Amino acid sequence: MGNLSNHAKNIALWLLILIGFVYLWQAMAGKEKERDLSYSEFKSEIKGKKVSGIVISPDIITGKIINQDGSSSKFKVTPVPDTKLVEDLEEFGIDYKGQPKKGWLFELLVSMIPWIFLLGLWWFLFFRGSSVGGKQIFSFGRSRARLQSNKKDKVTFSDVAGVVEAKEELQEVIEFLKDPAKFQKLGGKIPKGVLLVGPAGTGKTLLAKAVAGEAGVHFFSSSGSEFVEMFVGVGASRVRDLFEMGRKNAPCVLFIDEIDAVGRHRGAGYGGGHDEREQTLNQLLVEMDGFDTKEGVILLAATNRPDVLDSALLRSGRFDRHIVVPVPDIKGREEILKVHAKDIKCSKDCDLSIIAKRTPGFVGADLANLINEAALLSARRGKESVDMPELEEAIDRVLAGPERRSRKISDKEKKIIAYHEAGHALVAKLMPNTEPVHKISIIPRGVALGYTVQLPTEDKYLVTKSEMISKIAVLLGGRFAEKLVFKDITTGAENDLREATALVQNMICLYGMSDKIGQVSLRKREEEVFLGRDIFDREKIYSEKTAEEIDSETRSFIEGSFRTAGEILVKNRNTLDKLADRLIEKEVLDGDELADLLNGKAPRGAAQKENQDEQKKD
Repeated sequence: MGNLSNHAKNIALWLLILIGFVYLWQAMAGKEKERDLSYSEFKSEIKGKKVSGIVISPDIITGKIINQDGSSSKFKVTPVPDTKLVEDLEEFGIDYKGQPKKGWLFELLVSMIPWIFLLGLWWFLFFRGSSVGGKQIFSFGRSRARLQSNKKDKVTFSDVAGVVEAKEELQEVIEFLKDPAKFQKLGGKIPKGVLLVGPAGTGKTLLAKAVAGEAGVHFFSSSGSEFVEMFVGVGASRVRDLFEMGRKNAPCVLFIDEIDAVGRHRGAGYGGGHDEREQTLNQLLVEMDGFDTKEGVILLAATNRPDVLDSALLRSGRFDRHIVVPVPDIKGREEILKVHAKDIKCSKDCDLSIIAKRTPGFVGADLANLINEAALLSARRGKESVDMPELEEAIDRVLAGPERRSRKISDKEKKIIAYHEAGHALVAKLMPNTEPVHKISIIPRGVALGYTVQLPTEDKYLVTKSEMISKIAVLLGGRFAEKLVFKDITTGAENDLREATALVQNMICLYGMSDKIGQVSLRKREEEVFLGRDIFDREKIYSEKTAEEIDSETRSFIEGSFRTAGEILVKNRNTLDKLADRLIEKEVLDGDELADLLNGKAPRGAAQKENQDEQKKD
């Protein structure tokens, strides 16, 4: 009904505008220029019978006059006291009529109609047209925070999985919001601000909503970018309004997502110390000092770049508590998959623990996307429920993109891709300290023409030097296989070379794994580069001689790993040929089929075919 009412109002408004334009057009079109006559000329024209349609009113006499060329035009005459006027009109047979004098109020309204219409149109276009989300053009300084009701789509800790420690840390905040007196009677103070830190997609925003849902209080959500506008002072005004909104609705949770948009280091931009973003940050610091947690207002913020936040924002008394929301481990991934699979119809064969093992490094957003992709695939295939094959394929879709079977690849290129991926897989299988090979495919996905997937058997938080060297050899195995078989190399190893080079440089410059360079860290991490702080104030970390040594050591690591991969492939050339042929035939192989091939067992597909042939003969 509300939408219908708004629709009717819009139709009525546009009809009113149309009527106004028609009125103005008629008024302008019908406004013919009137000729001013003196009263003596008017009397002489009466005697000549050249006037008609006379309208006599106390203030003016109007009518039509016949011109010399036979055309007629309107005229007007200012009347004078003349008792003979009516007699003259009747004597010469001229039609006339009288018109009473109109009141001044009527004339005023008639003259004001065009102005009222224009003012109404201006109001509609300027004020109503400039409103966004119910906020008018002059409400720039009002906070854009959105109130999320707990009655509808309430989020609780049961909807958040894989972050047990973070939930335990936030439990104290929930208890304070529920019963502030419990903490106040002992003289304790709850943290003013809680900063949620973690990679993108780990569930920081969902966790903040769950805090408000568990406590049963109002939840005001805004983004750091919403505070900064092109108008000076708007950001600071919105910060003041946000905290005032929180005080009026206490107890409540104020949440600022992506706070790094407004909380970055001061003095690190192009605008100096007076740019709008820094003034907004200053106001935020002042407000956090000014409000008391006894009012029942808790400030939560989230970021995946804590390294760029201003130190004044992170000190005690502002964001007192920093809670890390990490990438989930295998147990956490299984719990997250169960949460997202609640609304999905899964078959009894679906084992989410297996999917959790095969998705290391996946965050909550990736796992939610995986479940959704599996549901879409099942619906596309006309299935009644989601099965394991769809979940397996959904992993590949999330990692590498959708299949591109429509891409036409020549037999020659297909053979090159098969040997390239076989080189990766064989080195990965035969090198020590490598992760197990899960799948090999030469079906194009996304931008990749083929891919080899390795999955760890358990979550790892430390990587050894030998493991990194083995990984570099696996990356270079595809390039060596091309060179060994075709006596030439292709552009297909571009991404492998880029990853291998970056890994070697990290080993040398970050982790101190080079005997020649030593146990030193020679450059900052790439993720810590910050415009203004690092670009305009970059210190020289090492000399030109050290740079040459780093280049030489990088080349030495790469060439050594390339030789190691080559030795394995040359020694196992027959296996490489068999694996490539099998890939050309089947296009996709799993880790078990690779193990059978290395152990000299018959391919599983061939064994099944032989059994079927024997059954037919019997």
